[in-house]
Amino acid sequence: MNRVILRCVFAFALFLAASISAFAQDSAKHPITFTDLISMHRVAEPQVSPDGKWVAYTVTTPDMEANRNASNIWLVATAGGAEIQLTRSGHDSSPAWSPDGKMIAFLSSRSGDSQVFLLSMEGGEAHPFTKLSTGADMVKWSPDGKTIAFTSSVYPDCKDDDCNSKRDAEKEKSKVKAHVAEHLLYRHWTHWNDGKRSHLFVVSVDGSGAPRDLTAGADYDIPPDERSGPVDINFSPDGKEICFTAVTDKMEAISTNADLFIVPVAGGEAKRITTQPGFDGNPVYSPDGKYIAYHAQLTAEYESDRWRVMLYDRQSGKNENLSEGFDRSAEELVWSPDSKTIYFTAENETQKQVYAMAARAGAPPKPVIADTYNMAISLSADGKTLVFERTSLTMPAEVFAAASDGTNARQLTHQNEKFLAALDMNAPETLWFEGAEKTKVQAMLIRPPNFDATKKYPLLVLLHGGPQTMWSNAWGYRWNAQVFSAAGYVTLMINRRGSTGYGQKFTDEITNDWGGKAYVDVMNGVDYTLKKYSFVDGTRMAAAGGSYGGYMADWIATHTGRFKAIVSHASTYDKVSMFATEELWFEEHDMQGTPWTNPESYKKWSPSTYASELGKFKTPTLVIAGERDYRVPYTQSLEFFSALQRQGVPSKLVVFPDEGHWILKPQNAQFWYKTFLDWVATYVK
Repeated sequence: MNRVILRCVFAFALFLAASISAFAQDSAKHPITFTDLISMHRVAEPQVSPDGKWVAYTVTTPDMEANRNASNIWLVATAGGAEIQLTRSGHDSSPAWSPDGKMIAFLSSRSGDSQVFLLSMEGGEAHPFTKLSTGADMVKWSPDGKTIAFTSSVYPDCKDDDCNSKRDAEKEKSKVKAHVAEHLLYRHWTHWNDGKRSHLFVVSVDGSGAPRDLTAGADYDIPPDERSGPVDINFSPDGKEICFTAVTDKMEAISTNADLFIVPVAGGEAKRITTQPGFDGNPVYSPDGKYIAYHAQLTAEYESDRWRVMLYDRQSGKNENLSEGFDRSAEELVWSPDSKTIYFTAENETQKQVYAMAARAGAPPKPVIADTYNMAISLSADGKTLVFERTSLTMPAEVFAAASDGTNARQLTHQNEKFLAALDMNAPETLWFEGAEKTKVQAMLIRPPNFDATKKYPLLVLLHGGPQTMWSNAWGYRWNAQVFSAAGYVTLMINRRGSTGYGQKFTDEITNDWGGKAYVDVMNGVDYTLKKYSFVDGTRMAAAGGSYGGYMADWIATHTGRFKAIVSHASTYDKVSMFATEELWFEEHDMQGTPWTNPESYKKWSPSTYASELGKFKTPTLVIAGERDYRVPYTQSLEFFSALQRQGVPSKLVVFPDEGHWILKPQNAQFWYKTFLDWVATYVK
């Protein structure tokens, strides 16, 4: 490891010296701008080495000129010290350590499609390990070091890569580009499912033999396309078996019934080991090989049910619920080396804490890292070092390490330190108020830079999506509250009914009540803020949100004239036409039926129903959408804009043809922020 580290340390030192010199010329702090935001490095995917001495992670930096995000693999010691850049292609992600710590496998699209690459820690350049025409995703290294697993999207009836390659070439050559579907789910987020399925492959590390499809012929995705990721595939400790998550129901668009399967690495039939009607995922083998811990949602067709910690006994086949008494959702499960403790993260009142619990039913989870927002946990093989990301509303994510009991927490990476040192930002303050039906509701408020309590400031109310998510005390790039506050607004973020992190009952209370208690919570929160903070100007207020937050923006537009401006992004405007979405279980659960079995709910909770109420539908509104948004079809925004225009409401429509639910390309994001801030300022300032 010495040669590659010394070379990278020298390069990093030169870079750091130049950066410090440049920033020393202007030490005055300033409010954050979009330019500051888009210049920041995005740290993710930390993986601690087996010996606990190093962390490999990904750093992504927006490239404005290329209009894309450049991603590379970095390294840092858990003891602290200089950060080392390992790759420079700008197309690298998902680092995975070999069990002996001598190599890192990662994904790279530097040559076009995504493939598995290997990088020796002894020095030398990274080299491609897979060469499938269909590419590779979600790389995993077996504990015995002999096998690498990955996924690849293939045609289920193809027996080899040559078949896949020829079929793709035929489709590319054809002048007919029609999408043909005979079942639901036929598209998802931003892509169409044109006959391919994500399959599980393995390949020997010694290079002997071609990659083998362990799920050949399977007409389902591994892991599920709709709501899953790399945590849903894991090896057994002896490297002979893989446990994975899959949805095998015929109509995937209405199913959240994902089950766990096990398949021999040597080949053979996949065996289903869970059968309950909700979602089973994140399988993790205990180091002693006796159990598989996983998390599960027990309610069918409901994506926001509470995640329980479950335990599968590999010998008896028995499944046991370990955390039924814990009213939070457990994610990112990790075992201790002695197989006695399970670590996980869970949202809790704007934060995400790291918990530890004994691996037995009824054992109370205890926070080992509390009162901060943490994610992407990774534990060293000896169980002594816990590595994770930490973020807040004043700090982009950085890599941290701590002892497994949470002590000695320390920051390892400082990718954005020089940017943050130049910025004037205020930390959020939390407030609790009485929402609908006298339920306690939490919100966060951020004051603008250079705050003066004797002045009056306009209020910007941010409405979060989901609806079953929360405003967390975490940095964001799409709806950055600091950028909004820097423009001179007091920013209010309300975790209204339906938010996660406050218990399952609080989350469930938005079901078939989209514009009910949640709307009252928001308006009560505004009233409470105006009463509590004399510096907030109630005559100059704006509301803005995306996805369900866009729905709430539309609902506000049709139910009150209190706001001077509204921004509606990717909004649900008409619940019946929203049935063109891909994940139909979402609509059918939250509306408690289909448009033909429960038409009353679809009508009652559609902002479009109230568009004719003159005197209310008058707030100047900016409507934004991505044309490739298959979650909330952009036609929803077109309908809303048409209604605004026909009733003479000042309004503007912005549609990004190359974006989906989120605006991700740097130049598009720049245009989005400028249009947003210009619109609000026109009517509020």
